[in-house]
Amino acid sequence: GARTPWIIGGMAVLATGGALAAVATAWAATSLVSGIALAVFAFILIGGGVGAAGTSLLALLATDVAPERRAPAASITWIMMIFGFALTAGITGSLLDPFSLERLVSVCAGVCGATFLLAVIAVWGVERREGRALRAAAAPQMSARASFSAAIREVWGETRARRFTIFVFVAMLAYSASDLILEPFSGLVFGLTPGESTKLAGLQHTGVLIGMIAVAVLGASFGRGGDGFGRRQNWVIGGCLASSMALIALAFASLVGPGWPLGATVFLLGLANGGFAVAAIGAMMGLAGADGSGREGVRIGLWGAAQAIAFGLGGFLGAAAVDLTRTLFADSAPAFAAVFIIEALLFLLAARLAFGVDEHETVAKQPATRLVGETG
Repeated sequence: GARTPWIIGGMAVLATGGALAAVATAWAATSLVSGIALAVFAFILIGGGVGAAGTSLLALLATDVAPERRAPAASITWIMMIFGFALTAGITGSLLDPFSLERLVSVCAGVCGATFLLAVIAVWGVERREGRALRAAAAPQMSARASFSAAIREVWGETRARRFTIFVFVAMLAYSASDLILEPFSGLVFGLTPGESTKLAGLQHTGVLIGMIAVAVLGASFGRGGDGFGRRQNWVIGGCLASSMALIALAFASLVGPGWPLGATVFLLGLANGGFAVAAIGAMMGLAGADGSGREGVRIGLWGAAQAIAFGLGGFLGAAAVDLTRTLFADSAPAFAAVFIIEALLFLLAARLAFGVDEHETVAKQPATRLVGETG
């Protein structure tokens, strides 16, 4: 019953970090060291805010929504999030031109402030007594409050949860490796302005949004009567394979340069990513409360941690790999192509891992001492 303060508090930290990141960018133009120092602090705030608000929101969905509605509820939440990405990317891309650092700060501060106010309005009053009653009724087997380490060991001892954690890590590593380099790629290789590259990101998120809606609708239309997770598993695998092919196309775009249909390729990448993401979040919500043990929050937290670590690591490694490879080649194009190929291979591995998650497999609850020996 205390997730709302974490959601609102996380959004406040996130909005503050976003505004400070823009200030840091402007400051770096006159004082590089000071700007980078402020940027480090700002992005720590962004990561902390996203983790606090996002994980708490997923836990709220996993516990306060009826089991048969959890996957659709999570899908709707993700679709609305991507809709927000696409909408704000398109609007801010227009507002940023003609580009100036002062304009960057004012636009980002306005977006951050509006986002926080909208989040407060959206979540206020959602977590009521009815939700707490549903949670209590749905988890009659929940044991007494255990320590954090004991709860994590218990969930890690579940074969499905462990396999799904590894899948989430690899898939999000592939998903995020291009997150920080797509806009620099469009500028360095295709000569786009900052405003144009921001609009390109909006086009990608539009593709993600359409992919999510398409998979949600098609999954509901053609998947009646069968195993729920099995249907979602097929969409997850298909989305991973399609994402891999789109990244291979981007690698070719790096080598061809201007003249390649960059917008269409980025849109298709978003389409594939969206299909994969909405199927994966549906699978996650279904697996979170599959056994009725009352450990939904811990499982969501474990998967959220895997996603966050992979997302941060993927963004850093993708950007670092481009910088490193650019020191070896006179042209930037091979550096970006190499990263896109690595991402494509990771998505193929994620598709293979998705085969290993079985919703109907018996949960293996092993003694804690054995778990410590296995994971140590």
